[in-house]
Amino acid sequence: MGERLPIFLPRIAVVVLVALAASAGLTFAAGKQIQASVPKAAPAAPRKIETVVVPDVQNQAFVFAKGQLEDLGFAWRVDGSVQGYAANTVVSQSPPAGTKLINTGSPLVVLRLARNGKYAQTGSPEDASPYTGTPLRLADVAVAPVAAPKVKKQAAPAAPAAVKHAAAAPAATPAARPPDFVVPGARKEPLDEMPLPARAAKLGAWLTAHPKKSNANVQHWLFQNAWIVTGARMGWWHGAEALRTLVAVDARTESLWGIGGKSQLLARRALAEVEARAK
Repeated sequence: MGERLPIFLPRIAVVVLVALAASAGLTFAAGKQIQASVPKAAPAAPRKIETVVVPDVQNQAFVFAKGQLEDLGFAWRVDGSVQGYAANTVVSQSPPAGTKLINTGSPLVVLRLARNGKYAQTGSPEDASPYTGTPLRLADVAVAPVAAPKVKKQAAPAAPAAVKHAAAAPAATPAARPPDFVVPGARKEPLDEMPLPARAAKLGAWLTAHPKKSNANVQHWLFQNAWIVTGARMGWWHGAEALRTLVAVDARTESLWGIGGKSQLLARRALAEVEARAK
């Protein structure tokens, strides 16, 4: 047997080489199959740019201007010597109305006011929005160099549910609201808004549903207070009735949240003024 082993060695070597070649072929084919089975990453879709348009708040009472800006998702700041009291009038804004901006979160609009001499500048002014403004980026400049399909205009971000103003509700009797008295140069009551007594009553119901103090809830409550007090002082329909309800709501607010005494005092002063002028 030992003498015959050298005869078989070449044959054994051939068999081993064939087996190795077959194994290598299988490994190469398996590698190719694995590579072919890995899906290629899909190309990233181009990022859409959301835009917003600056509203026109010039010549409006400050209380209405800031409310409109907040509803549309803008931050605001009062600049100049005249501070942010509710009845003061917006005389200029920057950026101007109609400016198209990239929605950076809360684009900042700067307001300059003129004092309304018909009303006392009482209480603490509001010179900045309750949230920080974000940088301004002009939409036309930002998108001009990009060779991409036109971006559809996106709706302005909705305000959180806790700060949506009751002002959006339609008036119950839009054709039957004669003013209690006339203030020269004052804004007429907008008939597409709910009457002041209904607004005050709705604020009371809202407070019952929102007994916990939060920044959003406080801002909503402050806005409604300012609207009712300012409208009543402008002679809007049944302002005294609305102020009486508001005084009670502010008293409840103080018991629930620990704030409201100053607003209640302002509402009482406005009530005395309105009752005197309505006689």
